[in-house]
Amino acid sequence: MILVTGGRGAVATRLTSLLHRDGLAVRVGSAAPETLSPPDGVEAVRLDLTAPDTFPAALAGVTTVFLYASPERVTDFIDHARGAGVTHIVLLSSSAVLSPDPESDPLAKSHLDVERALLASPITTTILRPGSFASNAGGWAWAVKAGRPLSLPFPDAHTDPIHETDVAEAAHAVITDPRHHGGRFTLTGPESLTFAEQVGQLAAVTGRPVPIDHVTPEAWKRESAEYIPAAFADALLKWWASNDKPLPLTRTVEELTGRPPRTFTTWAEDHAADFTDH
Repeated sequence: MILVTGGRGAVATRLTSLLHRDGLAVRVGSAAPETLSPPDGVEAVRLDLTAPDTFPAALAGVTTVFLYASPERVTDFIDHARGAGVTHIVLLSSSAVLSPDPESDPLAKSHLDVERALLASPITTTILRPGSFASNAGGWAWAVKAGRPLSLPFPDAHTDPIHETDVAEAAHAVITDPRHHGGRFTLTGPESLTFAEQVGQLAAVTGRPVPIDHVTPEAWKRESAEYIPAAFADALLKWWASNDKPLPLTRTVEELTGRPPRTFTTWAEDHAADFTDH
């Protein structure tokens, strides 16, 4: 039995479908399982990674776990997983842990803490470290639909946007192929793109202008204060400010899945409806 955590996430949803397609026994966990619509025959269970009382039922009979990084009760989760007979955990981490000083970045440190806890356990751990998700651009949807400019403090900052389906397919590969068990895999999209270039591709796909308002970091931090804690906002600003050149890319998605990663334009085409009225 394979347990997929974070069941409402785009990666988990796609991974669950891929595993089910293969005829594998899959269970999907979520803090709100009633909101899920898994494939027929896939059990949805309550699993809150901050609530250990939900761990035993979710882990019963499970041998493999696809785990979202959540440092709060990871040691408890590992203990329950060992007791349940889990032999392999695939962790969705972040390439931020590879930065020069991940300890000073709360985003990177949260992933690093989970990695360290798993690597200190006897359970075989495979780590996926994607860079920037293309789906981060989804945060622009409301402004694009409203015809408002996007507030960007560093429009020329580079990212390596990766399609969530490529992450799911990479996860499927490392779960189902024992040759990859215990590996560390850094995942990127096929291009290093600035935010301005992503906006241009999004405008071309949607057929509507997407203006950019080049704001100061302080102004962006004020605008985003309601949904991004100050410490995380500061970490993002520091990261964007440092990425003024193209980022190094990997061929890991292709090596794992046999196909090159999808472009940002493909992601925009797949999600065009999120940016339009229909």
